[in-house]
Amino acid sequence: MKLVTVAQMREIEKEADANGLPYAEMMENAGRGLAEIVNEVAFDDDWEEVLGLVGPGNNGGDTLVALTHLVEAGWHARAYVVKRKKKDELVTRLIEAGGEVTFADSDKDLSALGMCFESADVLLDGLLGTGIKLPLKAEIASVLEQSLFIMAELEEPPYIIAVDCPSGVDCDSGEAALECLPADLTVTMAAVKRGLLKLPAFEFVGDLALVDIGLPDDLASFCDLKTEVADLDLVAGLLPERGLDSHKGTFGTALIVAGSINYTGAAYLAGAAAYRSGAGLVTMAVPSPLHGVLAGQLPEATWVLLPHEMGNIAGNALSALTKSLESASALLVGPGLGLEAKTREFLEGLLTGKSNAKKQTSQIGFVRQEANEDAQITLPPMVVDADGLKLLARITDWHKLLSPLSVLTPHPGEMAALTGLSKDEIQNDRETIAAKFAREWGHVVVLKGAFTVIASPDGQMTVIPVASPALARAGTGDVLAGLIVGLRAQGLDAYDAAVAGAYIHTEAGLIAAEDLGTTASVLASDVLNSIVDVMSELE
Repeated sequence: MKLVTVAQMREIEKEADANGLPYAEMMENAGRGLAEIVNEVAFDDDWEEVLGLVGPGNNGGDTLVALTHLVEAGWHARAYVVKRKKKDELVTRLIEAGGEVTFADSDKDLSALGMCFESADVLLDGLLGTGIKLPLKAEIASVLEQSLFIMAELEEPPYIIAVDCPSGVDCDSGEAALECLPADLTVTMAAVKRGLLKLPAFEFVGDLALVDIGLPDDLASFCDLKTEVADLDLVAGLLPERGLDSHKGTFGTALIVAGSINYTGAAYLAGAAAYRSGAGLVTMAVPSPLHGVLAGQLPEATWVLLPHEMGNIAGNALSALTKSLESASALLVGPGLGLEAKTREFLEGLLTGKSNAKKQTSQIGFVRQEANEDAQITLPPMVVDADGLKLLARITDWHKLLSPLSVLTPHPGEMAALTGLSKDEIQNDRETIAAKFAREWGHVVVLKGAFTVIASPDGQMTVIPVASPALARAGTGDVLAGLIVGLRAQGLDAYDAAVAGAYIHTEAGLIAAEDLGTTASVLASDVLNSIVDVMSELE
């Protein structure tokens, strides 16, 4: 699903019209697609009555076309028409098909509106479109306000489907009128409007579905759009095939450098998530005191026990990792590392390809090993998360030292440490900031938070259409990092692994919240356990 501004959508429709797809045909395609979705939504229910709130704009036209198709499919359809001519050919077409029409200008006290709602199973909200400016005009506001009042009094209010956008939403800024109807589903035409993925508008959107309005495949203004919205179909297409003759080597080895004495769980969450993503083998490189705690929790993993100082990775730990780096398909560094100076020294040695230690010896369990001074290494594809990002910020020219096209997964605070910007500056323009630094650093940036943004150095960008407090919990970022490195190990390129990982992660959070009945009680382990539900939907 492409993400567009209102102006971009107008330009797309204008170009399509000039290239042989008339506006009327686009509307017909939109209305037919909308009717098909209504039928899909109602498939398992005994719904048979649909009410459309019809305004003067194009989405009002889409609604009238959809109502006509629904009448022809056996529905009892009514339209409540506001500020639209009585001789409108789409109104006439609905009436001739057998639909009922009530005009607002003949319903001064809005009593007829109440009667329209009495038996409606589905409400199509086509009153206002994408081009509105707030505040709403009085007549429109009163219809919406009365609709809210009527539905609040109903024992079973209708299922609300917003046509292109909920009426009263600014589709660029994300502002929303107080009278806005909260949709169960928003059916957007051709592309998702940017304002729908901003708050407070997103609170009124419900689920999102897309209708194809017939745009030509080679339409320049549409093809040139570089920002997408992730959905199930997109992500399912990114995941690797899992042939019957596969073996663990088919799906790669994820090497995870994580954990410290104070953040033991971060290593477990990342490692388990990498396995749940489908990786063939996960090797955990952790400070040696953590092994006894973690090994029983993650028996599927293999282990590299790193030299430590007080439970944190020691500066001379690189030599213990070199052999595992050679066999790794992808490398994750960061979850729960802590911010000790010696750990930064280890990370700098890892990135420069040589150990900074001078012929030190170090204790790993009961085995005594000697660090190899200036050991040269080649880094596999990398994912850097959490404390790894904060440590990167302390290393000069860090972005030049990472393996090509690494994946960075900062939350706004970590992004602030990497960029020198304030969190407010980052949050106020998340897409622009993610795109700017992905380009400057030459790496994929996953800017976490409400509507996570994935940005590639080549200008491609994907937004995850989820904002939920279910993921506002310590440890959920470790799960995300594990998912991405697991997908990277399976052969996905950096950008695709980041998009797929972020989508699976947010969907798992939503499923966990639904299972628990509340977002407040969701733990990172609940998100981890819900990954399997998302993966099953993607197969």
